[in-house]
Amino acid sequence: MVITPDLPRLPFSERNGVKFFELIAEPVKQELLPGFFINAFGYNGSSPGPTIIVYPGDYVQIRVHNKLSEPTSVHWHGLDVPNVMDGVPEAEPSPKIQPGSYFDYHFKIVNPPGTHMYHTHFHSVKQEMMGLGGAFIIADPNEYRTKIHRDYFIMLQEFKVKGLEKGEVREGVYELDPYSDNFNFFTMNGRCFPHTTPLEVRYGELVRIRIGNLMMNAHPIHMHGQQFVVTSTDGNSLAPQKRYLKNTILVGSGETYDVEFIAHNPGTWIFHCHIPHHMANNFTEKLGGMTTTIRYV
Repeated sequence: MVITPDLPRLPFSERNGVKFFELIAEPVKQELLPGFFINAFGYNGSSPGPTIIVYPGDYVQIRVHNKLSEPTSVHWHGLDVPNVMDGVPEAEPSPKIQPGSYFDYHFKIVNPPGTHMYHTHFHSVKQEMMGLGGAFIIADPNEYRTKIHRDYFIMLQEFKVKGLEKGEVREGVYELDPYSDNFNFFTMNGRCFPHTTPLEVRYGELVRIRIGNLMMNAHPIHMHGQQFVVTSTDGNSLAPQKRYLKNTILVGSGETYDVEFIAHNPGTWIFHCHIPHHMANNFTEKLGGMTTTIRYV
């Protein structure tokens, strides 16, 4: 089981050897900070959407309902799927999903275990920046009994929230400007620090953190207190001799990275984007933004 404390796992049903999932693209009110909401786009009530977890060799059918007021699609980012299932209707044979309609994406999981994402690929300049994305994880069915003790996923997002002066954060519901790249709120799993959920670990555990980024900026994600090993990128595992030791990893738009560490330095340590403006809420002086903590319990 992949642990994503802020993001529910998307449930499925199974018949005739096919796993059935349902995603609903819809407007959502996402709570970035207590009492501070944005009118965003999301899946199944949240932005980012729920985590889809499958296994190599699975046959999947994912029914995507469109409750937006405009067409949409879903692209299975990093997955090797048939052309018609790729979800780019403006350039490929994959169809648009009209408002009030749905489309069934179906394909076999041919990629090996790894961290991927899903996101809209129609009117991307608006819909992605409104928050339409989520995690798609191909899990290894054996490693949790023998290797990984804690497994976390973090989606990086950024938003331009309208209606506030610089340095101001007030409770309320705010609109987004998806066409602006002058971002003022930066999130992990749809929340800003100190509203983010800590990543809990115990001494001696082997911990994996999967990081995904679907938006505009690259983010140098930095761990305090210890080093980590980069084990995978874009869903592709690195050979043992190709893995490397870091404490900061630059996660570009469209990239995923898996990093692992053995918890050996007790305390509460921050794990955050190192760009100063990105660790604040609307440029406030207090620590915020794209920040969480690794907390020993």
